[in-house]
Amino acid sequence: MKGAIVSGAAHQGDLELDCDVVIVGSGAGGATVATELALAGKRVIVLEEGKQIPAPEHGAMRQSESLRHVWREGGMTAALGLFGAPTINVTMGRVLGGSSVVTGGVCFRVPDSVLRTWSRDMALADFTPEGLDRYYRHVEDAIHVEEVPASLRSRSTELFVEGAEKLGIPVHPMSRNTKDCNGCGRCNFGCPHGAKLSVDLSYLPRAVAAGASLYTECLVDRITMKHGRAIGVEGRVMTGPIGTKKGRLRVRAKRVVVACGGMHTPLLLRASGLAHVGSHIGRNLTLHPGFRVYARFEEKVRGWQGALQSAYSDAFEHEGVTLTGLFVPASVIAATMPYAGPRHAKLTEQIDHIAMFGALVHDDGGGSIHRNPFGREPVAFYRCSERDHARIRFGIRKIADIFLAAGAREVFLPVLGSEGLTPDEFRHFDLDRIPSTRLEAASQHPLGTCRMSKHAADGVVDPWGRVWDTEGLYVADGSILPSSLGVNPQLTIMMAATRIAWRLADQDLSRESLAA
Repeated sequence: MKGAIVSGAAHQGDLELDCDVVIVGSGAGGATVATELALAGKRVIVLEEGKQIPAPEHGAMRQSESLRHVWREGGMTAALGLFGAPTINVTMGRVLGGSSVVTGGVCFRVPDSVLRTWSRDMALADFTPEGLDRYYRHVEDAIHVEEVPASLRSRSTELFVEGAEKLGIPVHPMSRNTKDCNGCGRCNFGCPHGAKLSVDLSYLPRAVAAGASLYTECLVDRITMKHGRAIGVEGRVMTGPIGTKKGRLRVRAKRVVVACGGMHTPLLLRASGLAHVGSHIGRNLTLHPGFRVYARFEEKVRGWQGALQSAYSDAFEHEGVTLTGLFVPASVIAATMPYAGPRHAKLTEQIDHIAMFGALVHDDGGGSIHRNPFGREPVAFYRCSERDHARIRFGIRKIADIFLAAGAREVFLPVLGSEGLTPDEFRHFDLDRIPSTRLEAASQHPLGTCRMSKHAADGVVDPWGRVWDTEGLYVADGSILPSSLGVNPQLTIMMAATRIAWRLADQDLSRESLAA
């Protein structure tokens, strides 16, 4: 029986539903679980707070329209830095398909060094390259993970590669979930060609074809509990531009899967009375702080002509830093360039001479998520370890060194209030004296706030995603990852969700009745 996609905004009155499994969130984790369980014959309902925006419609939007209609809070969410840490812009999607719709599609497996920590130090014995391989391969096939060919590299990336080669730093092709990509560079703002196979294109249509029902504009306020067991969810059907309340939402289910992401899942668990004193719910937030460096070249670069992310270097994985290619539309770059007034205008006139590369930090974490007393969005705080502070500066220096080796005339560091630096000025620039609070940082990777653990005292969910000391309740998103990865987490989230879904699919729910 084929399922359906139902617009909550078009529904009149209250909405009451029954199913085997209700999944809260339709992003990388939720879409994966929904598809695997629907294919296994379970009656599945997915609840998504955002709207359905078809890929062709999103691909036709201007960047400003995408930010307004697809990104959560217009892309302006931030984790507030504490004790000298930078404040970090955290971007997420609020749309059917979740944040997978607004990522660059980069796909990495967990580095072996991280898995060794999970399996050895955290006693998660199955989390080895061999133990996870079949789940990874299943997802990679489903979303068509492929290497970006050198022919799709932008001149920005080519210049970085040239500089890296001069310094003896290896650079590798990036892997992404794309098919027939032509390198238009719009991945974050809607692919006009449908080439980026985010879950709204790769997973959710299969879930619907297998019988799952997807309800958009439905906000879940709490998980319904009875005698220590999750029996469904309650919330509201939303409508209007800011999601005003329209009707009551109630879903009864034999299993509940929460997949709202690292920022929102802990809030839902807390609102449902599951955060006891000393709980890890909402703690241990890691973000992979990301930093970009601009470089101005004499030649025209036009870095937007080519794949958004096509190359990376893991040469400094041992230092906790991954160098990763990126470029964003010229209008977005112009808005983030330094100076003001005529000086800013003069610099933006040279935007076709600008190259860009970025770095991700494998952070130790220490952030936390809290309820916002003035609205629905969470309040996030972030702290850096001393090692994180050092890694941030290491990554920034390396990118600048590489661009200068490639012949850049000027580099622009992600330091608020700073100016462009010539090669000689950069050599004398004391980055260590710049407080981290002045650094511009961004993230799309909130992880760890409901982390997996071998023992209940050390985390929120067990190695199969079940919330400790709670029956029928699972989490399947980035919040369960035991630590940061140092690389983009989308593929790993989907791998972990597949593992959880296959375990759930083996459970015989036919003899279980829905609780009243």
